[in-house]
Amino acid sequence: MSNGPHAKLAELGLELPEVVPPVASYVPAVQSGQHVYVSGQLPIAEGKMLATGKVGAGISGEQAKDLAQRCALNALAAVDSLVGLENVVKVVKLTGFVASAPGFTGQPAVVNGASDLLGTVFGEAGRHARSAVGVAELPLDAPVEIELIVEVA
Repeated sequence: MSNGPHAKLAELGLELPEVVPPVASYVPAVQSGQHVYVSGQLPIAEGKMLATGKVGAGISGEQAKDLAQRCALNALAAVDSLVGLENVVKVVKLTGFVASAPGFTGQPAVVNGASDLLGTVFGEAGRHARSAVGVAELPLDAPVEIELIVEVA
């Protein structure tokens, strides 16, 4: 399976992290029928938030795009731990939340960090429906949060 999702991640120099433990009363991912619903994932690595604050005030759009990619990587880790990435048939929907400073309107470009990763890892099956939403605050003062729905075999 040299061209599977794990190989694509390795080609990018990325590896799946440990699943981020929930910060409240929920589970990282749930399977219902042929779909896996991934809870909102924050830009956490090795137990630490990679950045805090608002995008457009202290966090640049480019930095936030990288953080969105980390959120997507954490979401993939949750999927992998539940059903295995090799069983993903289609990325169905991605929702990105961006903690935005007043006047910041670059949410779609920020969320591209997650979308681009999914497209690279899964090819055509990684193309998905999406929402990119600006919000006033996110949990733990995170700049970005990503949730994901995937179809599995």
